Amino acid sequence: MQYSLYKNHIICGTGPLPGEPAAELPDAGEILYLFHRPPLTGRDTFAVSDLGLLTAQEGTETICTGGEAGEVPPALALAVSAGRVRAVNASHPRWEELLGWPPQKGKARVHLLALGDVGSTLAMGLKLLGGDVISTLGICDMRENVPERWEFELNQIAVPSPQVQIVGMEELFHCDVFLFCASRFVPDTAVKSGDVRMAQYELNRELAASYARMAREQHFGGLFCVVSDPVDPLCRTILLESNKNEAGELDCQGLFPHQVRGFGLGVMNARAAYYAQRDPRFADFLADGRTFGPHGEGLVVANSISRYDDAVSRELTEKTKRANLEMRALGYKPYAAPALSSGALSLLACLRGDWHCSSVYLDGIFLGVRNRVAPNGMEVERLPLPEALLTRIRETMEQLRAIP
Repeated sequence: MQYSLYKNHIICGTGPLPGEPAAELPDAGEILYLFHRPPLTGRDTFAVSDLGLLTAQEGTETICTGGEAGEVPPALALAVSAGRVRAVNASHPRWEELLGWPPQKGKARVHLLALGDVGSTLAMGLKLLGGDVISTLGICDMRENVPERWEFELNQIAVPSPQVQIVGMEELFHCDVFLFCASRFVPDTAVKSGDVRMAQYELNRELAASYARMAREQHFGGLFCVVSDPVDPLCRTILLESNKNEAGELDCQGLFPHQVRGFGLGVMNARAAYYAQRDPRFADFLADGRTFGPHGEGLVVANSISRYDDAVSRELTEKTKRANLEMRALGYKPYAAPALSSGALSLLACLRGDWHCSSVYLDGIFLGVRNRVAPNGMEVERLPLPEALLTRIRETMEQLRAIP
């Protein structure tokens, strides 16, 4: 392991390093671990929460403990245990922009696009619950009088903050957090079977790509959060499209992977808990169950990490996946729980640095996992996952990778 001082940052790595060589690591302050892999094939910066993450390799080993760490100097191991180490991909052409990881100073400016059923319910949740982390909530919708209606309504809710403001298209990315709730197609209540979310993909993909290009043009530096379905494929579209030039070539001049986040898994986790509260066969989920993967087909529910039962987990997974169809069978669109559990509550937990369910970029796809924004970067929960569960997660990752 080598150490250096570069632009006032302490850097370590196994290969040649920029800057002035350093004899040892300091006992305080952030340490940057440089690794190399092709940009946009995985995370380009992240919190090193244990020694097994001191590698360029990414996949299920990222969310599962027990990997080989190799020989690590004691001073670096101590810094990792203290939460002082952050990894940076030095192969990214803009890697020096990743050297700084300033935490959000003060409250965030949040802008929300599209005030349909999901967007308006999400806005209500943020207005009621987000006063501690949101300074202003900007709302935008292309339909006549819709933003005016919600500015009027939301600012009459008697909580002191955040204040709601109407923002135009030209101001959409003048914020810290952009919430994409727009959709060109939402199946009506007559649709009661199949993967309803993927039915929206083609039209919503084109729409999402247009806003990704807008974020690129405006050099957006905040979080681009996807709430529209299907969440995980749209996240990948946004990341890749923002990094293409006018010729359609990837040039890595758009959003970084850590800037794109999908909010769809939160409601699946809540739905699994709903069924676990009503059936003692699933009760273990309430103690240490977990959910992984997309908001829809490919979802993986684990009834328990410490007492994993594959058959019970698969049954709970099916019930959770079909919960939206149960609501449609009643004649209603299932939007309130997604808007609040996946949207408002998960986003606020993200902004507070708390553990929550959302989709992050891993090994070239967006995968829903439990994670948080730690002081030293985005941290994914790592657990001792049983092999049967890992097999299911790998299958889901391949399914997501196959989506064009």
